[in-house]
Amino acid sequence: MRLLLIEDEKEMADALSATLGRQGIVIDHTMWLGDAMELTRQHVYDAILLDRRLPDGEGLAFIPQLRRAGIDTPIILLTAMNEPEDRIAGLDGGADDYLGKPFLVGELLARLRAVLRRPASLAPPQIAAGRIVIDPLHLSVTINSAPFDLPRRELLVLVALAKRKGKSVLRSTLEAAVYNYEEEIQSNALDAHISRLRKRLLDASAGVSVHNIRGIGYLLKEEA
Repeated sequence: MRLLLIEDEKEMADALSATLGRQGIVIDHTMWLGDAMELTRQHVYDAILLDRRLPDGEGLAFIPQLRRAGIDTPIILLTAMNEPEDRIAGLDGGADDYLGKPFLVGELLARLRAVLRRPASLAPPQIAAGRIVIDPLHLSVTINSAPFDLPRRELLVLVALAKRKGKSVLRSTLEAAVYNYEEEIQSNALDAHISRLRKRLLDASAGVSVHNIRGIGYLLKEEA
């Protein structure tokens, strides 16, 4: 899952990014609505977490701008403006959900799952490759129906490869799936994640293997 967080309280943004990151969620963060619009043009997000009082405007006014641009990503407002009339204005203004500060991260995760289930026909389907089954909504993996635990970044690599099984996936595509746009990526970091993932899949008899496509990227191949 990749989220865009639009929040001007740095401490809160850092804490939320770290906490959600441990759940396998990639967070792109900005405090500027102008930058947020540009990021939504560059990346496809599963959801947007939006504050209301921002340095360059009211977050609520940002929602119709997104919709006019054809961006229908679910939006959850995260704000200290939590009076009943504020919540009514936010939901009537186009937000998919409204969560007042302070809030529990567990509740935010539950609300994210809820908005991503609407409508049910758009819920991401499970991904099967070899003996692996991935639930992309909950970021869980099983092999032969048994849970298969992976470190977060290796899990994100696996999901990105499994979505395109049998096809070459560019390094840049994998890096975008694993790292947020602010992170400095070491030259061999992706290769190290894939090397460890490849060994884990082999040890678990997962029925898939990861192949290096020289000069292009990687490919997940199902074994006969």
